[in-house]
Amino acid sequence: MPRNLVELSSTAAVEALRTDSIVVLPTGAIEHHGPHLPLSTDFLVAEASAKAAVELAAENGVNAWLLPGLAYTKSDEHHWAPGTVWLSWETLMQTIVEIGESIAQTPCTKLVFYNGHGGNVALLQVACRELRRRFGLQTFLIGGMMPANGGAKSGENEFGLGIHGGHVETSVVLHLRPELVDMSLAVRSVPEHLLDYNLVGFGKPVSFGWVSNDFAPGGVVGDPTTATAEYGKEHFEANVAQAAAAFAEIAVFTPAPAPKRIGFSAS
Repeated sequence: MPRNLVELSSTAAVEALRTDSIVVLPTGAIEHHGPHLPLSTDFLVAEASAKAAVELAAENGVNAWLLPGLAYTKSDEHHWAPGTVWLSWETLMQTIVEIGESIAQTPCTKLVFYNGHGGNVALLQVACRELRRRFGLQTFLIGGMMPANGGAKSGENEFGLGIHGGHVETSVVLHLRPELVDMSLAVRSVPEHLLDYNLVGFGKPVSFGWVSNDFAPGGVVGDPTTATAEYGKEHFEANVAQAAAAFAEIAVFTPAPAPKRIGFSAS
């Protein structure tokens, strides 16, 4: 059964959604990913992953539904590269808040962001709390390609620095849309000088502000030359399985334990 919420009528959507339903919103980006990958990389991966995870979760009895994804998001770290299209943080936050308010008008109480772009992480974490406070929604953020701490999974020869257009992202797009990848233009660009710092860096105790051409003129941070469709398939399917399992937990999640009943003995 298709799990696209917007393909239902308004009345059918209200009938389909329950308090234990989850609505999933993919968030990607339209941004430079080097000369070898499409601008739509993050959006493509987020939408494909979220769709597959929703369908897998539904097969296992979770009442999960997919919204159309947000393609234009907080990706101005790539502002210097033609083709990048981004929203300001104010515009994106307001957009997300208003989407959340709309979901709060349905019987559904759980909204999940399936994120495929690291530049969205901090904003989405703030948005999750804002939507919880203002509308009572239970809100969740799944990292997809990008864990919540902002550090990406990385290829073996990327030393944990393959965060953009590198081995993992290129492999996944090779799996999903190989016709969009030009491996003849893939170039290794790993900022190994960052390894000299013990505390400052990606996934380390001290984060830092950056734009993508801080590290190299091409804007790639990683090594796409080692990418394979086989690895992309393995990585994609593992992410989908993990997300579907997370959806099952989210469907029954409550932030506070149920109050214990106090028994009274008859006198």
